[in-house]
Amino acid sequence: MEHAEHLPRAFPWRAATVVVGAIAALELVVLIGIGATHIASSLRTHKTAAPAHPARVTQPVRRHVVKVAASPPHALRARTRLSVLVLNGNGVSGAAGREAVSLQTLGYGSTRSQDAPRHDYARSMVLYRPGYVQEARRLAHDARVALVAPVDGMTKAQLKGSPLVVVLGGN
Repeated sequence: MEHAEHLPRAFPWRAATVVVGAIAALELVVLIGIGATHIASSLRTHKTAAPAHPARVTQPVRRHVVKVAASPPHALRARTRLSVLVLNGNGVSGAAGREAVSLQTLGYGSTRSQDAPRHDYARSMVLYRPGYVQEARRLAHDARVALVAPVDGMTKAQLKGSPLVVVLGGN
């Protein structure tokens, strides 16, 4: 078993700490002095620099703004032409089926319901494939869902051919 060797006399920790603190304070004072000198010299340079033409009044710069017309949005597809996949992400039995029937009564075409891969979604959401953002916003309004986002991480096979998906959450 090893034992720590004791020093013949105690090390002066307090004195060493005071010396190191004094050196750090001196370095700080030197750095502040250098910074103040640099700032003062730059202020003197800016004050003494005379304007090139003091009598000339400068006109405001006019910027030419080129407006690019946004591509015209396509007409909203009819609800009857849209298929919607309803996923139960809250774990409540039959919730997706009830929502699918509700969407059909609102005029949506083919609606399918099934369980989501997880059942811990906190909020309901409407997901859409590219090109269906307007229809997704309308669906979200119809279904009283606040969150609308593009589909991410699902294949067309998982979407069952539906361009719109409603994931039911806990709210």
